[in-house]
Amino acid sequence: MKATFAAGCFWGVEELFQKVKGVKSTCVGYTGGTFKDPTYEDVCSGKTGHAEAIQMEYNPLEASYENLLMIFWDNHDPTTLNQQGPDIGEQYRSVVFFHTPEQEVAAKAMKEKLQDASLNKFNKKIVTQIIPASQFYKAEDYHQQYLQKRGLAHCNF
Repeated sequence: MKATFAAGCFWGVEELFQKVKGVKSTCVGYTGGTFKDPTYEDVCSGKTGHAEAIQMEYNPLEASYENLLMIFWDNHDPTTLNQQGPDIGEQYRSVVFFHTPEQEVAAKAMKEKLQDASLNKFNKKIVTQIIPASQFYKAEDYHQQYLQKRGLAHCNF
C-alpha cells in the first residue's frame, strides 16, 4: 500500500518514517501542484503549488494506516499554515494525500478527533489539508535519504 504525507521539510519526515516497522520504502518528492516535472528550485520558488512530500510503500499487516497517520500528526505542527518551524512557504504545508476512499475516511476521522481540545496539544485549529493523491514527482537523488547519508538525526541544524 502507498501513503503520502507532507509535513514540512521532507528530509526529517522521511527519516522519521524510515524507522517505522512495516514501512518498506520511502521516497521524497513534490506533489499537490500543477507544475509538470518540477525541480527543487521550481518548488522553492513558490510558483508550482507543490508540497515537499514523502511517499512510502508499507505493509498494512505490520503498519496500519491509522498508525502512520498518528505518527504524521504527532511529529509536526498541523496548526500552522504553510510553515513548519523556520521553513515558510506553501511547499511546507501540512497535507494528507489519500490514495483510497478508506484512507480519506480514516484521515478525516482522525483530524476531527484530534481537533477536540482535549487531544489537541497545540490548542489551535488544525489546518492540515486532506486531498486526493496526484502525480508524485521524485525529488533529485541528493534529497533521497538526505539525513541518513549525512549522519544527521533531524533537520534542526
